[in-house]
Amino acid sequence: MHPFTRKWVMVMIAMLVCCAAMFPAAAQAGSAQEDLIIVNKKTNKLAYFSGGELVKEFRVATGKTPSLTPEGSFKIVNKIKNRPYYKEHIPGGDPANPLGDRWLGLDVNGTKGTTYAIHGNNNKKSIGKYVSAGCIRMYNDDIHWLFGEIKTGTVAFITSSKLSFEELAIKHGYALGVQRFDGTLVVNGAEVPLERQLLNANSRIYMPMRECFEILGATVVWDEATRTATATIAGRVITYVPGESKAYVDGEAVAIDPSRWENESIMLPLRGISGLLGYQVEWDSKSKAIILTS
Repeated sequence: MHPFTRKWVMVMIAMLVCCAAMFPAAAQAGSAQEDLIIVNKKTNKLAYFSGGELVKEFRVATGKTPSLTPEGSFKIVNKIKNRPYYKEHIPGGDPANPLGDRWLGLDVNGTKGTTYAIHGNNNKKSIGKYVSAGCIRMYNDDIHWLFGEIKTGTVAFITSSKLSFEELAIKHGYALGVQRFDGTLVVNGAEVPLERQLLNANSRIYMPMRECFEILGATVVWDEATRTATATIAGRVITYVPGESKAYVDGEAVAIDPSRWENESIMLPLRGISGLLGYQVEWDSKSKAIILTS
């Protein structure tokens, strides 16, 4: 390498290193922008999006009156464990602390995360209700999970709307990687209407598990305690924990692509239907039809 060229390359590297050192927050903000929180006061639910996908939904509690929980887009500017409840002089981590033990502070109108937050609770019966002084309460297990996922700089969009979380995310300018799929379901030669739409995610088609199974004559039971779906059809018993890469048919493990959550519905990948139900599954790309044959 020519001495002048080598010197020029070294200067450019030094400049890049300096820029990276000067703007570390910008790099963090870029990763935070991959995430989005939406709180819908109309349903008292919170949605967490990451990487262009709806990851989880949670029940929450919001303000006693509509004006108490502010609406708009607010950044999470701090993450605090065991924050004291200063108003009543209750220490952080105390079981009587109404904030729980996790606090995601929101910068609302310059309050810098000191006044409004997404936090835990000391009364789980309040979740789902309009009871707070303005903050957003979650079940403690739920805020523990969310606290570990969220970066400072993540935006929380608070609204009151009849729209779905996906529609709200798009309206907010968030790029979704999962799209509704306009297709039909054909069972033994007859087209069957679906109440829930199919999904197309990463070139995979997903179907609503409960609806699909019930159309085929299965009985589906959801166990909230174990987070397990159990379906019984034609003498076979299928058990499945959403998100896992295997289900059990009559006690034997069957490998499937992991399911997805969509508006509180388990969406199973098309390829997993055959091994679970014993149906032959075909895809007609021309008519956009999923064909199930017993």
